[in-house]
Amino acid sequence: GKFRLGRIPSAFLTLLVFFLVGGFLIATFVPLIVEQARNLAEVDYQSISQALAEPLDKLNDLLYRMGLANSENSADAQFQNALSDYFNPAALGNVFSSVIGIAGELVFAIFSIIFITFFFLKERGIFENFIVGVTPSGYEKQAGAAISSITRLLTRYFGGILIQITSITLFVFVGLSIFGVENALLIAFFAALVNVIPYLGPIIGAIFGVFITISSNLDLEFYTMMLPLILKVLAVFAAMQLMDNFLLQPFIFSNSVKAHPLEIFIVILMGAQLNGILGMILAIPTYTVLRVIARVFLSEFKIVKKLTGGIDDP
Repeated sequence: GKFRLGRIPSAFLTLLVFFLVGGFLIATFVPLIVEQARNLAEVDYQSISQALAEPLDKLNDLLYRMGLANSENSADAQFQNALSDYFNPAALGNVFSSVIGIAGELVFAIFSIIFITFFFLKERGIFENFIVGVTPSGYEKQAGAAISSITRLLTRYFGGILIQITSITLFVFVGLSIFGVENALLIAFFAALVNVIPYLGPIIGAIFGVFITISSNLDLEFYTMMLPLILKVLAVFAAMQLMDNFLLQPFIFSNSVKAHPLEIFIVILMGAQLNGILGMILAIPTYTVLRVIARVFLSEFKIVKKLTGGIDDP
Protein backbone atom coordinates (compact mmCIF):
# COMPACT_ATOMS: atom_id res chain seq x y z
CA GLY A 1 0.00 0.00 0.00
CA LYS A 2 0.90 3.68 -0.03
CA PHE A 3 3.45 4.87 2.50
CA ARG A 4 1.85 7.11 5.13
CA LEU A 5 3.46 8.95 8.00
CA GLY A 6 1.96 8.53 11.44
CA ARG A 7 0.32 11.43 13.22
CA ILE A 8 3.31 12.29 15.42
CA PRO A 9 5.87 12.36 12.52
CA SER A 10 3.35 14.35 10.43
CA ALA A 11 2.92 16.86 13.25
CA PHE A 12 6.70 17.20 13.68
CA LEU A 13 7.21 17.58 9.92
CA THR A 14 4.53 20.29 9.68
CA LEU A 15 6.04 22.26 12.56
CA LEU A 16 9.53 21.82 11.07
CA VAL A 17 8.35 23.41 7.82
CA PHE A 18 6.90 26.34 9.78
CA PHE A 19 10.19 26.75 11.67
CA LEU A 20 12.24 26.65 8.45
CA VAL A 21 10.04 29.21 6.70
CA GLY A 22 9.99 31.45 9.78
CA GLY A 23 13.76 31.14 10.19
CA PHE A 24 14.31 32.02 6.53
CA LEU A 25 12.12 35.14 6.83
CA ILE A 26 13.87 36.23 10.03
CA ALA A 27 17.36 35.64 8.58
CA THR A 28 16.42 37.55 5.41
CA PHE A 29 14.57 40.56 6.76
CA VAL A 30 15.78 41.22 10.33
CA PRO A 31 19.30 42.31 9.20
CA LEU A 32 17.72 44.59 6.58
CA ILE A 33 15.37 46.11 9.15
CA VAL A 34 18.17 46.63 11.70
CA GLU A 35 20.43 48.23 9.08
CA GLN A 36 17.68 50.53 7.83
CA ALA A 37 16.71 51.48 11.40
CA ARG A 38 20.35 52.37 12.09
CA ASN A 39 20.44 54.46 8.92
CA LEU A 40 17.24 56.28 9.91
CA ALA A 41 18.65 57.03 13.36
CA GLU A 42 21.74 58.60 11.73
CA VAL A 43 19.87 60.59 9.08
CA ASP A 44 20.57 64.31 9.02
CA TYR A 45 17.07 65.71 8.56
CA GLN A 46 18.56 69.04 7.52
CA SER A 47 20.03 67.12 4.56
CA ILE A 48 16.61 65.77 3.57
CA SER A 49 15.21 69.28 3.77
CA GLN A 50 18.09 70.58 1.63
CA ALA A 51 17.56 67.79 -0.91
CA LEU A 52 13.94 68.91 -1.21
CA ALA A 53 14.78 72.62 -1.02
CA GLU A 54 13.48 73.54 -4.48
CA PRO A 55 9.96 72.06 -4.17
CA LEU A 56 9.71 73.27 -0.55
CA ASP A 57 10.60 76.82 -1.65
CA LYS A 58 7.88 76.70 -4.30
CA LEU A 59 5.42 75.35 -1.74
CA ASN A 60 6.44 78.17 0.62
CA ASP A 61 5.74 80.79 -2.06
CA LEU A 62 2.31 79.28 -2.70
CA LEU A 63 1.46 79.18 1.02
CA TYR A 64 2.65 82.79 1.49
CA ARG A 65 0.42 83.97 -1.35
CA MET A 66 -2.52 82.12 0.19
CA GLY A 67 -1.78 83.56 3.62
CA LEU A 68 -1.22 80.11 5.14
CA ALA A 69 2.44 80.52 6.11
CA ASN A 70 4.88 83.08 7.50
CA SER A 71 8.61 83.25 8.22
CA GLU A 72 8.15 81.36 11.50
CA ASN A 73 5.81 78.75 10.03
CA SER A 74 7.37 77.87 6.68
CA ALA A 75 6.85 74.58 4.86
CA ASP A 76 10.56 73.87 5.27
CA ALA A 77 10.40 74.32 9.05
CA GLN A 78 7.25 72.22 9.35
CA PHE A 79 8.80 69.49 7.21
CA GLN A 80 11.94 69.34 9.37
CA ASN A 81 9.88 69.34 12.57
CA ALA A 82 7.73 66.47 11.30
CA LEU A 83 10.80 64.43 10.36
CA SER A 84 12.53 65.05 13.68
CA ASP A 85 9.35 64.29 15.66
CA TYR A 86 8.70 60.94 14.01
CA PHE A 87 12.19 59.73 13.02
CA ASN A 88 14.64 61.19 15.54
CA PRO A 89 16.88 58.78 17.51
CA ALA A 90 14.90 59.26 20.76
CA ALA A 91 11.62 58.46 19.05
CA LEU A 92 13.17 55.49 17.27
CA GLY A 93 14.62 54.33 20.60
CA ASN A 94 11.15 54.38 22.14
CA VAL A 95 9.81 52.47 19.17
CA PHE A 96 12.53 49.83 19.48
CA SER A 97 11.92 49.49 23.23
CA SER A 98 8.26 48.87 22.52
CA VAL A 99 9.15 46.44 19.75
CA ILE A 100 11.46 44.49 22.09
CA GLY A 101 8.71 44.27 24.72
CA ILE A 102 6.19 43.13 22.15
CA ALA A 103 8.73 40.66 20.73
CA GLY A 104 9.13 39.05 24.17
CA GLU A 105 5.39 38.60 24.49
CA LEU A 106 5.26 37.38 20.91
CA VAL A 107 7.92 34.72 21.52
CA PHE A 108 5.94 33.39 24.50
CA ALA A 109 2.75 33.42 22.41
CA ILE A 110 4.49 31.62 19.52
CA PHE A 111 5.79 28.84 21.76
CA SER A 112 2.33 28.48 23.31
CA ILE A 113 0.75 28.29 19.85
CA ILE A 114 3.35 25.75 18.68
CA PHE A 115 2.69 23.57 21.75
CA ILE A 116 -1.08 23.70 21.20
CA THR A 117 -0.72 23.24 17.42
CA PHE A 118 1.38 20.11 17.89
CA PHE A 119 -1.38 18.42 19.87
CA PHE A 120 -4.06 19.57 17.41
CA LEU A 121 -2.01 18.05 14.58
CA LYS A 122 -1.27 14.92 16.59
CA GLU A 123 -4.89 14.42 17.67
CA ARG A 124 -6.83 15.56 14.63
CA GLY A 125 -10.45 16.24 15.36
CA ILE A 126 -9.79 17.12 19.01
CA PHE A 127 -11.06 20.70 18.55
CA GLU A 128 -14.14 19.61 16.61
CA ASN A 129 -14.89 16.92 19.19
CA PHE A 130 -14.58 19.48 21.99
CA ILE A 131 -16.98 21.93 20.31
CA VAL A 132 -19.47 19.19 19.51
CA GLY A 133 -19.11 17.92 23.09
CA VAL A 134 -20.17 21.26 24.62
CA THR A 135 -22.97 21.79 22.07
CA PRO A 136 -26.51 21.32 23.44
CA SER A 137 -28.12 17.98 22.61
CA GLY A 138 -29.79 17.91 19.22
CA TYR A 139 -27.39 20.43 17.63
CA GLU A 140 -24.28 18.26 17.34
CA LYS A 141 -24.72 17.68 13.61
CA GLN A 142 -25.12 21.41 12.90
CA ALA A 143 -22.06 22.23 15.04
CA GLY A 144 -19.95 19.72 13.10
CA ALA A 145 -21.17 21.18 9.79
CA ALA A 146 -20.38 24.72 10.97
CA ILE A 147 -16.84 23.77 12.02
CA SER A 148 -16.25 22.05 8.70
CA SER A 149 -17.43 25.09 6.70
CA ILE A 150 -15.50 27.56 8.87
CA THR A 151 -12.30 25.52 8.52
CA ARG A 152 -12.70 25.29 4.74
CA LEU A 153 -13.44 29.00 4.22
CA LEU A 154 -10.77 30.33 6.60
CA THR A 155 -8.17 27.97 5.13
CA ARG A 156 -8.97 29.39 1.69
CA TYR A 157 -8.92 32.95 3.03
CA PHE A 158 -5.57 32.74 4.84
CA GLY A 159 -4.11 30.77 1.95
CA GLY A 160 -5.24 33.62 -0.30
CA ILE A 161 -3.65 36.18 2.03
CA LEU A 162 -0.36 34.25 1.85
CA ILE A 163 -0.57 34.25 -1.95
CA GLN A 164 -1.32 38.00 -1.85
CA ILE A 165 1.68 38.80 0.37
CA THR A 166 4.01 36.65 -1.75
CA SER A 167 2.74 38.09 -5.05
CA ILE A 168 2.99 41.71 -3.89
CA THR A 169 6.48 41.18 -2.43
CA LEU A 170 7.73 39.71 -5.71
CA PHE A 171 5.93 42.29 -7.89
CA VAL A 172 7.16 45.35 -5.97
CA PHE A 173 10.67 43.91 -5.52
CA VAL A 174 11.07 43.22 -9.25
CA GLY A 175 9.56 46.60 -10.20
CA LEU A 176 11.77 48.60 -7.84
CA SER A 177 14.86 46.56 -8.76
CA ILE A 178 14.31 47.31 -12.45
CA PHE A 179 14.39 51.04 -11.62
CA GLY A 180 17.48 50.63 -9.42
CA VAL A 181 15.79 51.55 -6.13
CA GLU A 182 17.85 50.73 -3.03
CA ASN A 183 16.38 48.52 -0.28
CA ALA A 184 13.85 47.15 -2.79
CA LEU A 185 13.33 43.89 -0.89
CA LEU A 186 12.66 45.64 2.44
CA ILE A 187 10.22 48.10 0.84
CA ALA A 188 8.46 45.29 -1.03
CA PHE A 189 8.03 43.05 2.00
CA PHE A 190 6.84 45.91 4.21
CA ALA A 191 4.36 47.00 1.53
CA ALA A 192 3.04 43.44 1.22
CA LEU A 193 2.58 43.09 4.99
CA VAL A 194 0.78 46.40 5.53
CA ASN A 195 -1.34 45.72 2.45
CA VAL A 196 -3.41 43.33 4.60
CA ILE A 197 -4.77 46.50 6.27
CA PRO A 198 -7.72 47.31 4.00
CA TYR A 199 -7.62 50.68 2.19
CA LEU A 200 -4.94 52.23 4.48
CA GLY A 201 -2.26 49.60 3.90
CA PRO A 202 -1.34 50.54 0.30
CA ILE A 203 -1.02 54.22 1.28
CA ILE A 204 1.24 53.39 4.25
CA GLY A 205 3.37 51.15 2.02
CA ALA A 206 3.76 53.83 -0.66
CA ILE A 207 4.70 56.53 1.89
CA PHE A 208 7.27 54.19 3.45
CA GLY A 209 8.71 53.38 0.01
CA VAL A 210 9.03 57.04 -0.96
CA PHE A 211 10.61 58.00 2.38
CA ILE A 212 13.20 55.21 2.22
CA THR A 213 13.97 56.18 -1.39
CA ILE A 214 14.51 59.83 -0.46
CA SER A 215 16.60 59.08 2.64
CA SER A 216 18.81 56.70 0.62
CA ASN A 217 19.45 59.20 -2.21
CA LEU A 218 20.05 62.57 -0.55
CA ASP A 219 22.88 63.40 -2.97
CA LEU A 220 20.58 63.42 -6.03
CA GLU A 221 19.45 66.68 -7.63
CA PHE A 222 15.70 66.92 -7.06
CA TYR A 223 14.10 67.74 -10.42
CA THR A 224 16.45 65.84 -12.74
CA MET A 225 17.05 62.70 -10.65
CA MET A 226 15.17 62.52 -7.34
CA LEU A 227 11.70 63.36 -8.68
CA PRO A 228 11.87 60.85 -11.58
CA LEU A 229 12.97 58.16 -9.09
CA ILE A 230 10.08 58.99 -6.74
CA LEU A 231 7.64 58.87 -9.67
CA LYS A 232 8.99 55.44 -10.65
CA VAL A 233 8.44 54.19 -7.08
CA LEU A 234 4.89 55.55 -7.11
CA ALA A 235 4.29 53.97 -10.54
CA VAL A 236 5.32 50.56 -9.17
CA PHE A 237 2.92 50.98 -6.23
CA ALA A 238 0.11 52.11 -8.55
CA ALA A 239 0.64 49.06 -10.78
CA MET A 240 0.73 46.84 -7.68
CA GLN A 241 -2.55 48.31 -6.48
CA LEU A 242 -4.20 47.62 -9.85
CA MET A 243 -2.98 44.02 -9.75
CA ASP A 244 -4.20 43.65 -6.17
CA ASN A 245 -7.62 45.19 -6.83
CA PHE A 246 -8.42 43.39 -10.07
CA LEU A 247 -6.64 40.04 -9.68
CA LEU A 248 -5.72 39.16 -6.10
CA GLN A 249 -8.57 40.57 -4.01
CA PRO A 250 -11.40 39.16 -6.17
CA PHE A 251 -9.71 35.77 -5.87
CA ILE A 252 -9.28 36.06 -2.09
CA PHE A 253 -12.61 37.59 -1.14
CA SER A 254 -15.05 36.35 -3.77
CA ASN A 255 -13.71 32.83 -4.19
CA SER A 256 -12.56 32.14 -0.64
CA VAL A 257 -15.04 33.77 1.74
CA LYS A 258 -17.92 33.88 -0.78
CA ALA A 259 -18.91 37.47 0.06
CA HIS A 260 -20.03 40.40 -2.12
CA PRO A 261 -17.57 43.34 -2.37
CA LEU A 262 -20.17 45.68 -0.82
CA GLU A 263 -20.51 43.33 2.15
CA ILE A 264 -16.73 43.34 2.55
CA PHE A 265 -16.61 47.15 2.44
CA ILE A 266 -19.34 47.56 5.09
CA VAL A 267 -17.82 44.90 7.34
CA ILE A 268 -14.37 46.54 7.16
CA LEU A 269 -15.88 49.94 8.04
CA MET A 270 -17.60 48.38 11.04
CA GLY A 271 -14.34 46.73 12.09
CA ALA A 272 -12.54 50.09 11.86
CA GLN A 273 -15.19 51.74 14.03
CA LEU A 274 -15.01 48.99 16.66
CA ASN A 275 -11.25 48.47 16.95
CA GLY A 276 -9.29 50.59 14.47
CA ILE A 277 -6.68 48.92 12.27
CA LEU A 278 -6.81 45.61 14.17
CA GLY A 279 -10.57 45.57 13.67
CA MET A 280 -10.11 46.13 9.92
CA ILE A 281 -7.69 43.20 9.70
CA LEU A 282 -9.91 40.82 11.70
CA ALA A 283 -13.21 41.98 10.18
CA ILE A 284 -13.36 39.54 7.27
CA PRO A 285 -12.40 36.31 9.10
CA THR A 286 -14.77 37.24 11.97
CA TYR A 287 -17.59 37.96 9.51
CA THR A 288 -16.90 34.64 7.79
CA VAL A 289 -17.30 32.74 11.07
CA LEU A 290 -20.52 34.60 11.92
CA ARG A 291 -21.97 33.96 8.44
CA VAL A 292 -21.34 30.23 8.72
CA ILE A 293 -22.91 30.07 12.19
CA ALA A 294 -25.94 32.00 10.93
CA ARG A 295 -26.18 29.76 7.86
CA VAL A 296 -26.20 26.59 9.95
CA PHE A 297 -28.40 27.67 12.85
CA LEU A 298 -30.61 30.46 11.41
CA SER A 299 -31.18 29.31 7.84
CA GLU A 300 -34.96 29.70 8.13
CA PHE A 301 -34.65 33.50 7.95
CA LYS A 302 -34.73 35.02 4.44
CA ILE A 303 -32.09 37.67 5.20
CA VAL A 304 -29.72 34.96 6.44
CA LYS A 305 -30.29 32.89 3.30
CA LYS A 306 -29.55 35.95 1.18
CA LEU A 307 -26.36 36.94 3.00
CA THR A 308 -24.98 33.41 3.27
CA GLY A 309 -25.71 32.18 -0.23
CA GLY A 310 -22.77 30.36 -1.78
CA ILE A 311 -21.09 29.43 1.50
CA ASP A 312 -21.80 25.76 0.95
CA ASP A 313 -20.36 25.81 -2.59
CA PRO A 314 -17.16 23.75 -2.84
